[in-house]
Amino acid sequence: MRSLRGFRDPAPSRGAYKLQRLMLTPLFRLFLRVGLPFGTVALGVGLYLADQERRDALILGAADIRRQIEERPEFMVNLMSITGASAEVAEDIREIIPIDFPVTSFDLDLEQIRARAEELDAVARARVRVRTGGVLEIEVAEREPAVVWRMERGLELLDAEGHRVASLTRRTDRPELPLLAGDGAYLAVPEALTLLTTAEMIAPRIRGLLRVGERRWDLVLDRNQRILLPEAAPVAALERVLALDEAQGLLGRDLTVVDMRNPARPTLRLSQEASETFRETRFDLTGSQTE
Repeated sequence: MRSLRGFRDPAPSRGAYKLQRLMLTPLFRLFLRVGLPFGTVALGVGLYLADQERRDALILGAADIRRQIEERPEFMVNLMSITGASAEVAEDIREIIPIDFPVTSFDLDLEQIRARAEELDAVARARVRVRTGGVLEIEVAEREPAVVWRMERGLELLDAEGHRVASLTRRTDRPELPLLAGDGAYLAVPEALTLLTTAEMIAPRIRGLLRVGERRWDLVLDRNQRILLPEAAPVAALERVLALDEAQGLLGRDLTVVDMRNPARPTLRLSQEASETFRETRFDLTGSQTE
């Protein structure tokens, strides 16, 4: 019988067997391929960044690289262009948006610039962009004045929605715009414009609209005449007055007030001279005795 001494057992050891079994596990192979290299790199980076001076040097280096990129000529803005605005509004925009040029486009907050421009009463909308060539362009849509509002502290220009546009020094500076007066008139500008459009046939006689009690309008005409309109359905009431004027020449008569506050009972108020003439005529018609 041959001796087995000197022959190596081909079976793997216990440790080698367990290692082979682990290598057959997908999760262990993934750890060797990904987890171990990543962990080694992370450990190395962590040990390197543990030193404060190294961290500060990296931060300064990254900031320097970023600044070099941001200050490249293609990213620099050298001037501001304002379009769609009058000279006065453009000057106001430049005052509230002071920018020291040249400046990198990365330092410009376009949304904030747009919001600042729209804070001006005269600006309805603004659009801001950086145009090629290093130009900051602010495109402005101005509010169009529609009426003049007379208040205790002066005159204001309002747009068709009642938003303030600018102050006005003298009424004669904008004679083509209709005049509104009274507290709260700015809250009902659309209604006022509708009334003025309805009364277009007597436009040369209109002096303005007076807001009464912040709830209704008086249409003020020349010759000290007024049309007192109701709070509800003022346009319909005005149309009735205009129809009577066209059919019977109502507003051409010697009267001071056409009161339509109660549409069911319109009231006319004669002038003092007309009232006296009416009383005298009525007295004569009743049969006064004369010597």
